[in-house]
Amino acid sequence: MLNQSPDASYREYLRNGEIRMQQCADCGQFFFYPRVLCPHCGSDSYRWEKISGRGMIYSFTIERAAPGQGEDRNLVLVDLEEGPRLISRVADADPDGLHIGQPVTAFIGSMDGEPLVLFNATT
Repeated sequence: MLNQSPDASYREYLRNGEIRMQQCADCGQFFFYPRVLCPHCGSDSYRWEKISGRGMIYSFTIERAAPGQGEDRNLVLVDLEEGPRLISRVADADPDGLHIGQPVTAFIGSMDGEPLVLFNATT
């Protein structure tokens, strides 16, 4: 996966069932979204590392569906154990049961046939 864009590499890892993020080879910081330069030190040297998938909800919002128009949905900002913050959804939670600081665990789900990182609430 060396000769493709960082975004293409990220999506390829997801299609292969792995959640990986870039880690700078110079300063050691993880970063997300995929990019060619480390946002912490500007280095162009990085490696793709597996992450734990553990995180905590930093913030969230709930999109309320009109009556008879489906289910309410959540949108969460998750601080990963490794440092980056992702925007996603908690798949298994009642939106009214979410709270800031709630632990979550990442998994690979899909939307419109494309893999993406979703979260499950953990205790």
